[in-house]
Amino acid sequence: MKPTVHELTVTDGTVISYTVFEGADPAVVILHGLMGSGREFIPTAHALEGRKVVLVDLRGHGRSTRIPSDLSRDAFVSDVAAVIDAVTEGGTTGPVDLVGQSMGGHTAMLVGAAHPEKVRRLVLLEVDEGNGSPEDHADLGEWLRAWPVPFANREAAIAHLGDDPLSQAWANDLEQRADGLHPRFDADVMVETIRAVAVPRWEEWESVSAPTLAVYAKGGMFTAEQKDRFISRGAQVTRVDLAGGSHDAHLDAFDEWVAALSGFVAA
Repeated sequence: MKPTVHELTVTDGTVISYTVFEGADPAVVILHGLMGSGREFIPTAHALEGRKVVLVDLRGHGRSTRIPSDLSRDAFVSDVAAVIDAVTEGGTTGPVDLVGQSMGGHTAMLVGAAHPEKVRRLVLLEVDEGNGSPEDHADLGEWLRAWPVPFANREAAIAHLGDDPLSQAWANDLEQRADGLHPRFDADVMVETIRAVAVPRWEEWESVSAPTLAVYAKGGMFTAEQKDRFISRGAQVTRVDLAGGSHDAHLDAFDEWVAALSGFVAA
């Protein structure tokens, strides 16, 4: 059965797009990172064949509302809770296994804290409690605004962005318009989103009660001290360190990622 694309309009008028791969409950709901979309996790969904898998385009990303009025962490959490309710028929099919990478993982962590009844298990790929500096955010905005948009074609996008797995994912997700290819996100929205993620959320992390798998890649973005501190302050955390991969290990350490994920959510 082909996956189906759905839209959900939340209380502030933002439209959230999500894709459902039908299968057995409990559903696995997956949240992408900053500048990404659910499309990045289609291979992961296929690897979890037999389970219902839901790929969410978070607000400001993918096919969801491009420039939402609210970019607070609470708004992201509320969106995900609404999608979980929609795909579990208001909770009648039980809590979900919630998975997130980077910004999506930070969101998943906050959902686990705010809505423990909705989350059976939590999987965090390359996540911590929240960090980042104003200088980092300014550099991100400057870099994004320098993209020579629109790109004439995918090859032009790859020539500018690079040929690594993450750049290929961005290129594959470009939106075709009359004048060429455009990213499915707005630079200012990305900067505002990551500014909110930078605020440490220790209280929420320490309150998460769901069994949690924290996955880190060898070439990821966190120091040994950051990872150790985050793990030590979680309640029920299993840690897996991948032998390879980057911050986007779901793309460049796929087999290791799927092995860790599938083993945990099958338990």
